[in-house]
Amino acid sequence: MKIIADLCIVPMGVGPSVSRYIRDVRDIIEASGLVHVMHANGTNIEGEMAAVTAVVEACCARLTELGVERVFCTLVFSTRTDKPQTMADKLAAIAD
Repeated sequence: MKIIADLCIVPMGVGPSVSRYIRDVRDIIEASGLVHVMHANGTNIEGEMAAVTAVVEACCARLTELGVERVFCTLVFSTRTDKPQTMADKLAAIAD
């Protein structure tokens, strides 16, 4: 099933700046080959549900390897069964 997901992943207990951890998360998402767009509070990812959730699992595993003892994630996603839809399609639909 194709999904468009919004992932927010927060390493907890590592101090106020998490950018060094998020760089590793970004690298995993980029290496996945999935279409994605990073934004200020997370990352939009599109692809098959199994592939997207596998990437999220890989990100959490990497943070654990880096010594993060607690990870907070939100994963919100949508699907369309009546037609294929991409993130670009959704943005084009609201463009003036």
